[in-house]
Amino acid sequence: MSNIKKYILSSSPFGAFKYDFKDETEAYERSKVVILGVPYDGTATFQSGARNGPNSILNVSPNLEHYDRELGNIFEVGIFTAGIIDIEDIRANPEKVINRVYDVSKSYISDDKFLVTLGGEHTITKGVVRAYKEQYDKLSVLQLDAHHDLMEEFGGSRYSHACVAKRIVDTGCEITQFGVRVTTREEHEFIKKHNQDLNIFYARDIYNNDNWHKEAIDSLSDNVYITLDLDGLDPSIMPSTGTPVPGGLDWYGTLSFLRKVYEKRKVVGLDVMELNPIPGNEAPNFLAADLIYKNIGFLKKNGFNK
Repeated sequence: MSNIKKYILSSSPFGAFKYDFKDETEAYERSKVVILGVPYDGTATFQSGARNGPNSILNVSPNLEHYDRELGNIFEVGIFTAGIIDIEDIRANPEKVINRVYDVSKSYISDDKFLVTLGGEHTITKGVVRAYKEQYDKLSVLQLDAHHDLMEEFGGSRYSHACVAKRIVDTGCEITQFGVRVTTREEHEFIKKHNQDLNIFYARDIYNNDNWHKEAIDSLSDNVYITLDLDGLDPSIMPSTGTPVPGGLDWYGTLSFLRKVYEKRKVVGLDVMELNPIPGNEAPNFLAADLIYKNIGFLKKNGFNK
């Protein structure tokens, strides 16, 4: 971990959990989960501000209730907050940001940590998935999103937030998307040609298909990386995104599906992306923090997927 410390800025810890660790080294070694923030929104096209997402999640997280009626004392797994990646010197270059995210992520993954990455815009996910793909040859990516993000390029960049799923497909990962409500013409043509590598569950179809949970999970390999773009949720519960789209998923429906994924597959990592905080409205920030804590709880309940 020492080789990447130069890229890490200190931050508030995730949660207000009390541990008996004597120092930071012991805290890291005894924690199974690492929290890492990436304050990047350099390719935002509608409403910028997702760079403030990581700190907003961390700042509200001390208000999380430690005990969960279903999942117990989730924090007992050991949750280590690494901090925030410093990207100020490369903010104008999304490819360099992705490469730095890759370098930092790889360090934690090689230490067998379950990495939870906080965004920040969805561009970031490419760097994390690249690091996980090196660790797990057969890796599926499960993507909650209102959008496909399958553009070849957008705004003159192949590394736009609108291209992240396409860049992940390019690495050889199969993707299962759920909650999608928006498709561009270019994406429609791409999906027709590559439907054998893509498993898509549109939000409108989810509500008319009682079997979609099983179908989606069956499409996943044994090892799964979960990326949660918060605009996949309905704007009524998650208004704080750069590109809100009506008709999204609800809280309990999303948790019900994720719970089953953790039961049936080995989830190796997680990110929560695209929180674009609204000044004076902390509820969406708290939802994001609670969503992260619930995911860690599902992981704990299933023995870190063996």
